[in-house]
Amino acid sequence: MGADGGQVGIVSTQDAIRMARDLDLDLVEVAPNADPPVARIMDYGKYKYERDIRQKEARRKQVRVEVKEIKFRPKIDPHDYATKKGHVERFLRAGSRVKVTIMFRGREMAHTDLGRRILDRLVEDLKELATVDAMPKQEGRNMIMVIAPNKKHGEKRSEAPRPAPVAEPVAVAEPASASTSVEPTEG
Repeated sequence: MGADGGQVGIVSTQDAIRMARDLDLDLVEVAPNADPPVARIMDYGKYKYERDIRQKEARRKQVRVEVKEIKFRPKIDPHDYATKKGHVERFLRAGSRVKVTIMFRGREMAHTDLGRRILDRLVEDLKELATVDAMPKQEGRNMIMVIAPNKKHGEKRSEAPRPAPVAEPVAVAEPASASTSVEPTEG
């Protein structure tokens, strides 16, 4: 392929290298496994630069989903529950997923239903904000559930109108007229 993207045809390697040098460009092998191999005349440094710019743009536009974790105990006090629920709400409003862990110790393992009730209560309290992403499951001494923010909640937040900027009044100085003279007074 030529520098303009058009097909040159089947050319010997030496002729292709000479054509590239005449145009002060590089000969780059594009498809080595093709029969015959396909090469292209191009500015390889410029190509690499533009490829890196495109990759940076793609990384910048990429959305990173954060997973926050909050830990509960089966015998949690109502005030502590409310505080931790408030943290979960804050995480969800920020758009993060939340991993909720109930930690069991010793004899509490016999009463995993208490942990399940706490998780069910949390889901019920946050049903407007979140949906269950991963149902509660027991992993050793911990019961784990993942909740994610609702799609409609995220849309409401992004559609909120921003207040219009207020223009400040500008003082305009009037030019002094030539006929008016001010004389100093002695006091």
